[in-house]
Amino acid sequence: MKVLRYVDPQGIIHLAVQHSDGSHERLNGELFGALNPSGEAADVKRVLAPLEPGTIYCIGLNYRQHAAETGAALPERPVLFMKAASALQHPGGPIELPRALASDSVDIEGELAVVIGRRCKNVPRERALEVVLGYTCANDVSARDWQKRLGGGQWCRGKTFDTFAPLGPLLVTADEIPDPNSLRLRTLHNGVTVQDASTSDMIFDVPALIEFLSGSTTLLPGTVILTGTPSGVGMAADPPRWLQSGDRVGVLIEGIGQLDNPVIEEPLG
Repeated sequence: MKVLRYVDPQGIIHLAVQHSDGSHERLNGELFGALNPSGEAADVKRVLAPLEPGTIYCIGLNYRQHAAETGAALPERPVLFMKAASALQHPGGPIELPRALASDSVDIEGELAVVIGRRCKNVPRERALEVVLGYTCANDVSARDWQKRLGGGQWCRGKTFDTFAPLGPLLVTADEIPDPNSLRLRTLHNGVTVQDASTSDMIFDVPALIEFLSGSTTLLPGTVILTGTPSGVGMAADPPRWLQSGDRVGVLIEGIGQLDNPVIEEPLG
């Protein structure tokens, strides 16, 4: 099922199923419970991120070619950092270039996002996909100056400014994607493809990430895992390719859809 979360003209949030012809039918029920078609067309005024995550776990250096372009050695275990839930941005919502804590080195990273569907802990690899509700597109927006030089040696400051975690537009349930590590992923910058890879290039595949993240740690329903980005990031370009106000970025993942966001400067005052 391809699930859309949206606001109707009365300001009420609903869920809908997207049919193969692109039409939307309102759903009854809850995202982490039973969902049933209502028989009524969805009146979509604004598309929202598929969920409001409680926790956003992120994996760094998880594509072989991305590690190569940055000159990094392949990690022995997943490189983990986190984004605040407040970094969430909806499809079509603007990515804001930080101005209060100014950055002139904001980069984009197209990623496959995994949504955990039930409470779990110490999940073995061979059962890891059983706890997945579904998948969506993500953009791990990164202020490289705060990530590398200004953030005290940790990545979180440069990764978790407001609007730095766009998600959506659809959540595709796990039954429609039996192998999340065989998907084509592309990222567009002003209509130009800058990343084009397969999730098969991951160093640690989705089952391995779930096994690792759930080790001695409870994952709650609604936990989102950003699984890493392939090669083609702006930081590795010559010269570096940073976001500018007025840009548009997109993340396209086979079988899931396309996430689009404009870029503006952070409003101050």
